[in-house]
Formats: sequence, structure tokens, C-alpha cells
Amino acid sequence: MLKTLASSADKAEIVRRLGALRPDSARQWGRMSAHQMVCHLSDGYRMLTDRRVAALAPFPLPRGAIKLLALYLPVNWRANLPTTPELDQAGAGTKPADFALDIAELMRLLDAITIDPERYADGPLHPLFGRMSASDWMRWAYLHADHHLRQFGL
Repeated sequence: MLKTLASSADKAEIVRRLGALRPDSARQWGRMSAHQMVCHLSDGYRMLTDRRVAALAPFPLPRGAIKLLALYLPVNWRANLPTTPELDQAGAGTKPADFALDIAELMRLLDAITIDPERYADGPLHPLFGRMSASDWMRWAYLHADHHLRQFGL
């Protein structure tokens, strides 16, 4: 079974892994610090709550096909994938402030997006994948967190 934040067990796994993250956790790839990654994940979840808007990125391939491959093939996302400017902490993304407060906000957002996932069925467009169902969003939310937690060896 594919993991998703719609599953309480899968959400608990992400929360546990986030609990092991420290401000000085060393990255395995990429350029984000652990604290920037926390803010990056929060910005991603803010897309769902309409508190952050990310423009649809130009993409040469059919979005539906890419979405299916990225979300439903049982493989890890590759390292060093570029992010959209609105979610980039070196650009327009939320800047890290206080690690404990930023982690608390991420946990609050995790709770907020998982209370009623169906409300995202006609939600915002994903910057790469376009229109997504509620189950697509919950799958993406899990994979996005998993990808970045693996970035820090968690």
C-alpha cells in the first residue's frame, strides 16, 4: 500500500521523523539547512490551506502523466530536484525564524491539512502536477515530507 498523510499511521511516522530533526541535522544532498527544510515543508502545506500561492510552472510534458509517475510509482524521488520559487527559502519562501516555533507551525499545518482531506479535491493547482484530487494531495504531502526527511537521513 502506498503511503499517504490520509493514513493516521503514515502521518504518525512523519511526525516521529520530524521529532528527530535538529537544527544542526546534516543534509545528505541539496542546499537547504534543516531549519529551511521545515519552512519549505510548511510552505508546501500552506498551498493547500490557501495561505501560499505557487504559480503553475512551465512544463514540457503532460502534467497528468508526470503526476501519476511521481505520485504513484513506488520509487523515491531523486535528490536535488528544483523547487518552485514560492517554496524556495533562498527566494520567496518563508524565512526560518525560531526552530521550535517553526516545527510547531509545521505540526499545526500537518494537523490542519489532514482533518478533512476531501476539501482539497477542488483545491489549488499544484505548480507541477496541476489539478489534483484529495488523495493526490495527501499522497504528495507524504512524499514531499518523506523526500526531505530522507535528505537529512531521517
